[in-house]
Amino acid sequence: MQISKHTDLRDGSSCTLDYDEANGWLRATWLGHVEPREAYNGAARYLQALQNVRCPYLLNDNSQLSGPWFDSVEWLRTVWLPRALHMGLRYVAHVAQPHDLLDEAASMGRTLLEGQLHLQVFDDVASAEEWLHQMQAQAA
Repeated sequence: MQISKHTDLRDGSSCTLDYDEANGWLRATWLGHVEPREAYNGAARYLQALQNVRCPYLLNDNSQLSGPWFDSVEWLRTVWLPRALHMGLRYVAHVAQPHDLLDEAASMGRTLLEGQLHLQVFDDVASAEEWLHQMQAQAA
């Protein structure tokens, strides 16, 4: 079920947020060259959606991005993450951009509050989905 989609009319880049009912997780899919303002707005839309769809699992898919993803790990760590944690987020499977496994999410993972959020970085969507299924099985 699609929750939100924003497409930049100038270059076609986009962020789509879906609730994957069959798997029980939220999926954010980023496409194209996402500018910093678009990234902030997409992250904010995720927080808005999480208020209505309390879901501890997120698959953040950057596999179709080009260019830099996000310029503020500090904002993610100090603003976005505490809000997401407060609303129940506990597991993030982050699929990095091609050729960039050490992207911003990997840096953010080293700064997370111990035990509150489990973040894994992947180079393909299938591996990220498999990990989320494992986390769901462990939590059950």
